[in-house]
Amino acid sequence: MNPRTTKELLPEEKQALIVKIRAAKAYERAYEDVEFLRRKDLRAVRLQLELLKPEIVLREHKIRSTIVAFGSARILSPEESKRRLQSAQEALAERPRDVELRRRVTEAEKKVELSRWYDEARRFAGLLSKAQQAGQDLEYVIVTGGGPGIMEGANRGAWEQGAKNIGLNITLPHEQDPNPYITPELCFQFHYFALRKMHFLMRAKALAVFPGGYGTLDELFETLTLVQTGKKRPLPIVLFGKEFWKRTIDFNFLAEQGVINWDDVKLVKLVETAEEGWDHIRKFWKLHRGARLEE
Repeated sequence: MNPRTTKELLPEEKQALIVKIRAAKAYERAYEDVEFLRRKDLRAVRLQLELLKPEIVLREHKIRSTIVAFGSARILSPEESKRRLQSAQEALAERPRDVELRRRVTEAEKKVELSRWYDEARRFAGLLSKAQQAGQDLEYVIVTGGGPGIMEGANRGAWEQGAKNIGLNITLPHEQDPNPYITPELCFQFHYFALRKMHFLMRAKALAVFPGGYGTLDELFETLTLVQTGKKRPLPIVLFGKEFWKRTIDFNFLAEQGVINWDDVKLVKLVETAEEGWDHIRKFWKLHRGARLEE
């Protein structure tokens, strides 16, 4: 501690000290101090903010109910999938003995086959979005993870109908841009997976699950668990692609082994087309017309 002068400070000296005080991080308003908000001690506040911001904005836009579309970010449009296959084939033609290039061609061929689900997600979102503008509040608003692939297809289908649609993006180690078809005012970026998952389901009137990997399976099983345990009211869970899902998850085997009930098998509906999926959702809610949607 160094003693300072006891003389009265000159006006310019006082002003210089005030400038230093104003420049100090401590003087910054807490809600404007990003560095402070990112501290470990403030995690609870950040969690609360990620819960509140989307909820308040969705209420302001009169979003009453949503239909969630899950699926792989790697299943691209048929046009893009074919372009990538052609590129892989051209590379293999130059180096026909390259094992890695052969693998890429095989994978690209499979992606071309799967790309039909991009178009099916697009058609499905288009179908239900036609019913969106009923009444003052918006129903059946498409919500996705906001990324590429199946998510883009679903957002695109709603966008092509001129309907509002939602994207719940998340920060990842590799930067993921939102797809261009999301309504800008309804595209949110999350840090916490848990809060993102909550917002997927808070207004959900149905789940449409297209072929996907770990992320898609995680989201599907989380929802099944919440419904099975009574934490979430029953809702239609539609799995697109019968062959894919029969090979991916053997629900009957789980029931035969006694690790789930046979009634749990009925929580999902396997379909092939957008029309089948939309018809199942409408029939479900016709039977459960009085059910409360928001929880």
